Formats: sequence, structure tokens, C-alpha cells
Amino acid sequence: MIAKPATKYQPIAPVALTDRTWPSRSITQAPIWLSTDLRDGNQALFEPMNGERKMRLFQELVRIGFKEIEVGFPAASQTDFDFVRRLIDEDLVPADVTLMVMTQSRADLIERTVEAVRGAPRAIVHLYNATAPAWRRIVFGMNVTQVMEFIDQHVSHLKRLTDAEPGTQWTLQYSPETFSATELEVSLRACQTAIQAWGVGPDRRIIINLPTTVENATPNVFADQIEWMHRRLAPREHVVLSVHPHNDRGTGVAAAELAMMAGADRVEGCLFGNGERCGNVDIVTLALNMYTQGVHPGLDFSDITAVARVAEECTALPVHPRHPYAGDLVFTAFSGSHQDAIKKGFAAQDPNSLWEVPYLPIDPADLGRTYDSVIRVNSQSGKGGIAFLLEREHGVVMPRRMQVEFSAVVQRQTDASEGEMTGNALWKLFQSTYLASGPEAAIVCHGHKLADDGQGIELDVSIDGVRQTLQGEGNGPIAATVDALGLPLRVDHYEERATGTGANAQALAIVEAALEGVAGSTFGAGTSHNIVTASVQAIVSVANRLAQRREATRTAAATA
Repeated sequence: MIAKPATKYQPIAPVALTDRTWPSRSITQAPIWLSTDLRDGNQALFEPMNGERKMRLFQELVRIGFKEIEVGFPAASQTDFDFVRRLIDEDLVPADVTLMVMTQSRADLIERTVEAVRGAPRAIVHLYNATAPAWRRIVFGMNVTQVMEFIDQHVSHLKRLTDAEPGTQWTLQYSPETFSATELEVSLRACQTAIQAWGVGPDRRIIINLPTTVENATPNVFADQIEWMHRRLAPREHVVLSVHPHNDRGTGVAAAELAMMAGADRVEGCLFGNGERCGNVDIVTLALNMYTQGVHPGLDFSDITAVARVAEECTALPVHPRHPYAGDLVFTAFSGSHQDAIKKGFAAQDPNSLWEVPYLPIDPADLGRTYDSVIRVNSQSGKGGIAFLLEREHGVVMPRRMQVEFSAVVQRQTDASEGEMTGNALWKLFQSTYLASGPEAAIVCHGHKLADDGQGIELDVSIDGVRQTLQGEGNGPIAATVDALGLPLRVDHYEERATGTGANAQALAIVEAALEGVAGSTFGAGTSHNIVTASVQAIVSVANRLAQRREATRTAAATA
């Protein structure tokens, strides 16, 4: 238990919004997306990106489909200033992409910022100041009236500078920083002051961006705050209502989703949730959440692994292996019950129907992921996953009872190794368990000759090291082989399947048999291009396995 009392923290008061409408709404279309990877994400790195890494990430963001990209804080960093100028001077910005640059509300910084984007066809200037009580009192020493005068002064200064540059289509983005901790009446007054100072109309929009600078309440409170503002901002038709959620409480994605239901038109965030402290809202998760609900996000994550690798290389931050949608293990099942359900789901999935595979909320193929790693085997795995890997990688389809038997063999192996077992390792274990007929085996079959009528067989075998020829008869190769071995063997089940296709296809024969004096039944298998040979091998395999079990039973009884 935390030693200090929780009463030292003040909860955020609920919003008096008794007629809220967002709980009954659904997300039906993608928002306007703004990537702030190159600004908010960059300033949160141990080592900020240099120009080349920023350029690579910018190009990836463009490829993904972002139409608005916050490219830096040019008044605060020469690297950022030079990067913005390079984008503009070398004409590296696609015609449908708009750059955004950020600045604090300070005259000299605003001037430097305008200089950075001068000559761009379109530009968004992001102006902000903190408005919450603690910031007003502790950081700035201002009352509410002074804050409003401060906003008017700096927005007006930006307007004068941008009006003098008619070659660029300018948009103001105003953020009352610390919005989620500010009294709503003060936030509204701050935003309306910015709207009035900027001047809006049919061809002059403004972006009002409402950030959870520090996430400090449950997502429903943020949604109430957004709906309250959505109803009161005026003229609303010329306002793009944006949100910038952070993830201090771990609910940034939920806050963004509820905010969209509450009236937000636009979302700012970073790939994989990068950003200050616990990060910005994770745009990858947010966008693909929409995709799983039948709403295309308008962003291209069809090769999510490539996106993750670019982000990792540019930011030097790893994507967690359990990161939603993008992590290396998120489509991987080790649990036996999960594997069994996934295996059955793949078998039942109609490619022309809605996706309905248990435990997989999205088709990995839609994100450029293969099914190779969907099921992997370790000590937590069960028969379903083992069967899936053997079938997918080696064409081995085991009867259900054989799956149960072999899963126990695998369990002993993984418990002993305390590691993961690959598909190739499983195949080797299957071979050594069911297909091997080495010199240590009681019965080694060197060859066979089938009678012309198919009712008899001649076996060339070694039994306990002694080579000999055995003959048997029966109504087929299986019965004739059992008769030749002279064992009280009862075959309960036999099946044959092809593994592979074309000239490389082989027959796999599987038998389940019981031996008099040995409890239960067990399985044997054989593989060959010739089905009779595979069947004979399967009978020899199961006879050896039953003989080993009988010997183990006798040894245990003798030492009891």
C-alpha cells in the first residue's frame, strides 16, 4: 500500500452537463489527423532527431497519409528552423500536406516562427499559453483578465505579421494549454478571445486545440469538457475543434475516442504514443481501433512492421512487443486454449465474410503481417497450437487423440528447456517420437514385398538386432503387416494423408493401436512416396512404441 494518504490530491470536478449526448454516439468517420511526432515527439527523446532522421520520419508520415504535420518549434531550435526552411526551399512538401509550426506567446518567438515558414503555400501557426489556475498563479502571476489581454495581444501580433505575407494561406491554431485543468468558463473566454483577435469567416478558419496537457481525470470527464466547449464555441462553423490528449493516466486513446463522440473534428498525436512523460495519444492504436469497427481511418498502416521499424530507427525508442496492433507478439498465441480457438477460427473463416477469428480482433494480413507467428509453442501451449504449426509448416494433420498424446510429449520438452519451440523443432520431435526407427528400436524394417493379390506381405526386419524375414497375410497391407510381426496388436484407427503437393508430395500414414497387456492405445506414423511403405512404417512405429510402454510397465512392476 502507498504509505502517504491519497487525500493530498484534488480530483477534477465533474462537468455540470446533465444532457450530454456523447455516450449514445458512435465514431462513424475519421478525424483530421495531425502528427506531432516531429515536434512533441522529438522534444521528448533522450537525443532529439537530427535533420536527416527528421526528414526520414517526415517522409514516412507523408507516405502513411498525414495531411497536417507539426514539423517543429523553429523559434526554439536552429535545427528545427533549418529543417522547416529545407522543406520549403527545396519544395519537399506535397501539395496536399500542410506544415504546422509551434511557438510560445512571445513577440520575438512569433516573429521568428513566421520567418521560418515564410513562402510556404499554406501554414498553420500553433500559438499557445497555459490557462489553468496553478499556472496562472505560480508560473505567470496573472489573473484571468490579464490572461485574456495577453492572448489578444499576441494573436493580434501574429495576425499583423501574417497579413503582411499574403502569398501564404495562414491558419491559426490556438491552444489553451492545460485546458483539462482549467475552469471551462475561462477556457471558453480564452478561445473566444483568440477567435475574435484572429478574425474568422468562410475562407479564414481557426483551429481551437484543447489539450489534456496533463491527463488528470477519467476519459468521460474530458468528453464532457469537449461537448461543453463544442456547444459554445462561436462561430462554430468556422472553428475546427481539435484535441491533443496525453497519456498520464494511461487512457489517452479512450479520451480521444470519447472526445470525437463529443464533437472533436481533429486529433493530434504521435505514432506509437511517443511524447512528453507518458506520451501523446497513440495514433496507430486510435486509427486501427476505428478500422476494427468498420471505419477506415484514412491512414495507411498496411505494412505496420515497416512503420514500426522507421519509427524505431528515427526515435531510438523500441516499440513494445505487446504494443496494440504493432508489437511483434500481439498476434502470437502461446496459450493452449487460445491456440485451439484460433486454429478452429482459421479453419472456419470464409474469406468473403466478416472477420471472425477468436482472439484476433483484426486480420494480421491487413497490417502486412503473415500468419507465421500467430501460434508459437512454449510450456503454456496446448494441442491446438502444436497441431496448427505442424499442419501449416509440414502438412501433418494429426487426429485429435494424437494431438492430445503429442502435446504431452511437447510439454515435457518445453518444461525441460524452459524455452519456446519452433515449427522445425516440433517437426524433429514428431519425427523422433513417431517416425524414427533407429538401431535402438526393437523392430527395424529394412524393406517389404507385397504379394500380387495384396493379401500377403514379406518383411525384411531386424528384431532385437537379429535380421530376419517375416511373412504375413491379411485383407490388406495393414493386417498383413500385423500378422507378420506376430504381435497381439489391435489397430483401432488408420488414416492416410498427403504432405506437400506435386512431385514432392509424400504419403503420411497414421495408426492408432493397442497391445495386449498394455494399458491404453498409442499412435505410430510412417512417411514415404509409397503409401504401402508409409503404412508398414506406421505399424512398425506403433509396435515399437507399445513395446517400449510394455517394457516400462514391467520394469515399474518389478521395482515396486
